[in-house]
Amino acid sequence: MMRNSETEDGDAMKQNIYSRDVILVLAASFFYMSSPMLVTPLITGFAGSIGASAAVMGFVGGLMNLCSLFCRPIAGNLADRISKYRLTFIGAILMTIASAGYIFAPSETVVVMARIINGIGFACCSVCLSTWMSNMLPKEKIGSGMGFYGTMNALGMAVAPAIGVSVYQRFGYRTAFCIALAFSAAIILVIRFTGDRGDPVREERKKEEKPRLQLVDIKVMPIALIIMLFAIPYCATQSFLVTYAEVQDLHITVSMFFPSYAVVLIVLRLSLRNLFDKLPFRVFLLTSCGCELLAILLLTVMRSNVTMLLASAFLAGGYGIMSSVCQSTAMLLAGKEKRGLANSTYYIGLDLGMTLGPMIGGALYGALDIRWFYPALMVTMPLAGAVYFVTMRKNGSLRRRMKRKGLRDESEKNKSG
Repeated sequence: MMRNSETEDGDAMKQNIYSRDVILVLAASFFYMSSPMLVTPLITGFAGSIGASAAVMGFVGGLMNLCSLFCRPIAGNLADRISKYRLTFIGAILMTIASAGYIFAPSETVVVMARIINGIGFACCSVCLSTWMSNMLPKEKIGSGMGFYGTMNALGMAVAPAIGVSVYQRFGYRTAFCIALAFSAAIILVIRFTGDRGDPVREERKKEEKPRLQLVDIKVMPIALIIMLFAIPYCATQSFLVTYAEVQDLHITVSMFFPSYAVVLIVLRLSLRNLFDKLPFRVFLLTSCGCELLAILLLTVMRSNVTMLLASAFLAGGYGIMSSVCQSTAMLLAGKEKRGLANSTYYIGLDLGMTLGPMIGGALYGALDIRWFYPALMVTMPLAGAVYFVTMRKNGSLRRRMKRKGLRDESEKNKSG
């Protein structure tokens, strides 16, 4: 029998951050991130191996994120109106179909179609799983709970590409894509065992008022802009670090950078998990701005593996920490009945950062001396600070707004009781 999230029993269950349903959703979040991350470093080369031109190879590489960007507002609205289980199931099915498309693709046309399907499925799963997870957590544990969620995502981002490249080098592209299919199918299997199916929280409306389709949550837009600005240097590094090292003739082991980043990020998220619910947003923003600036500075002067590894650690303290902080803040600002839309707005900012990072990196690489590549990216951090302080001055601090939201929620709960 499905549990109603509005009952006292349901509320009591949700106080346990380690409940069975939470663990199952965390496992699903690992699999949903692992499937496309395994494919990402291989898909452009695979497209070229079956006859795609260089332009099509580049298009295929960014197509999934582009589709996700446009699908997220729809997925966010649906996540607030139908069960999270159902929409995650649909997304996982689409991701499985896409993986099968890669395995059996005879031409680049099929790969393009599979990337579009993968983008739609990825958008559904990313919005739904994070919203589902947040709704299972008590309000005072959302920061630490979403820190665990982000840790599982980071683990998938670190492990899956390594598995994909290793399998490809030994057995070929199509065998590697079979692992991606297994990850997608695992989402379907895992969520079948959940008891809380993430039914929508009904928003009270006047009789004459009809539900409206909203593309973004305006309250969350500053958060989306901030995470976009943090993501741009990270994604530019992701795309150009190898080229940067080659042009500079640096004798470093570039392949160590992102595994090191992932390990440091996991340690940071686990060690700071209790602070996510206690410290104000501005503390994380200022600290992470400082960390990301240090990371960019270290990449500018990098001449050895030690400097490179230090840069990866500071980047984890910058973009890595802010991705969790921004996501949990977005959900607290929105309220329970709007968390799907809030998540989609957050992910729109993240997708824009992931799209603009390589584009800006390419423009800088083509227009500037390579020594100015990273110094030019430093401008993103003052801009992130400016977004926060301008919106804070106009609308009041984030902490006060969240507190007012919490008081309203508590008042409505007492009235309904």
